[in-house]
Amino acid sequence: MSRIFSGIQPSGELHIGNYLGAVKNWVALQHKYPSIFCIVDLHAITLPYEPVQLRVRRRDMAIGLLASGIDPNVATLFVQSTVQEHTELTWLFNTVAPLGELERQTQFKEKSQRQESVSTGLLTYPVLQAADILLYRADLVPVGEDQVQHLELSRVIARRWNAAFGGGDDFFPEPQALLTPTRRIMGLDGQAKMSKSMGNTIGLLETKEQVWEKLRPAVTDPKRVKKTDPGTPEVCNIYHLHKAFSPQTTVDHVATQCNSAGWGCIDCKKVLHENIELELTPIRERAAELKAKPKIVDDALSAGTATCAITAGETMKTVRARMGLDP
Repeated sequence: MSRIFSGIQPSGELHIGNYLGAVKNWVALQHKYPSIFCIVDLHAITLPYEPVQLRVRRRDMAIGLLASGIDPNVATLFVQSTVQEHTELTWLFNTVAPLGELERQTQFKEKSQRQESVSTGLLTYPVLQAADILLYRADLVPVGEDQVQHLELSRVIARRWNAAFGGGDDFFPEPQALLTPTRRIMGLDGQAKMSKSMGNTIGLLETKEQVWEKLRPAVTDPKRVKKTDPGTPEVCNIYHLHKAFSPQTTVDHVATQCNSAGWGCIDCKKVLHENIELELTPIRERAAELKAKPKIVDDALSAGTATCAITAGETMKTVRARMGLDP
């Protein structure tokens, strides 16, 4: 049966972009496939960071994922750095990864332009990503469109390793993308993808009042200046958030009211706020329970590490033998 692997960087508390773009989909997929979900702290250290903050963010991410519905009795959840085979396989994959492909990666180009000094880790980030997936011989990876290029490189690495060391069989599968059904979530500024570093997010665990403080001034249809101006919902980010949080009947009503100037933007945002709260309130309550009972989180992560260590160890035993690195 196909196996899923996917990871998320510990950037702190989850925001609704993470939730809609990845985590909500994971919660559904865990009941359809054997699933491994990873808090990828090794990826997070490719850019400057504070060690104390990283520890806090790993914990916050684990709480957010569990509160959102990742069930450790169904899926496997763990922290990447607690399974050391990830780094070992990354180095071995570095010996077959094509440098030209790494330098052409879009995310490397974008991130390196913002850095005075570019680390090798930023360049080889996709090799670690390939190791994450292939260590568990996963063949399905839920991703957004911005990660498809990295996944293609994972297939290239699997192909090249199999050709060199596969012994006539394809030991590593060539993982396929399971594109996340939700469109790219734009930030509240309407200009860029929702990102905590951009300050354009709504945190999954923020209070009702904090959510409204951010939602009220959020950018809408730029051509709709006055309340009496008819709008174009398709170009409005608030409308697309309605499609993620509101029932279809409400979405249809929003479109009608916008097109006819029946509602002002604040009216539209108030309805959206109500529907966001319906979905986020149970998540907040579960997160509060997990913070009050830290052993639940510890046990979930420890069990995930133990499960993954077994599979990772089996994979690396074969890899070492085929590469002539066994004892």
